[in-house]
Amino acid sequence: MPIIQGLVSSFKLESWQAIHDFPTDTLKFALYTANASLNPTTTTYASANEVTAAGYTAGGVVLSGVTLTLNNGAACLSFDNPTWAGVNFVCRGALIYNASKANRAIAVLDFGADKTASGTFVVPIPANTSSTAIIRFQ
Repeated sequence: MPIIQGLVSSFKLESWQAIHDFPTDTLKFALYTANASLNPTTTTYASANEVTAAGYTAGGVVLSGVTLTLNNGAACLSFDNPTWAGVNFVCRGALIYNASKANRAIAVLDFGADKTASGTFVVPIPANTSSTAIIRFQ
């Protein structure tokens, strides 16, 4: 099954159940190959078809600069660009997940094509607005 982008269904329910505490929880960003099966039914982080390469640590990177804002009536979650240095790999998508809450999945990203990393790899995160934030409730 391919990578299908979107907020995962379980995260939507968990948000109403107050399971996630974004100001204090540790959020992570893991990279996957095109062979990964990630979609809105993904519930937790798994290492199957995650990128494996020197300079990349299983589980991905901890997201820094996590901020919550209200923009034009939408609640938005944003963070700094995830970055890896000294790497050489190919990836197709990513999983954002909450390492503090049993590795519960939050969102799946599909990069639209394989991305080749050589040296430093940065995933540009869009502006934290009601129309562009990766994670938003409108």
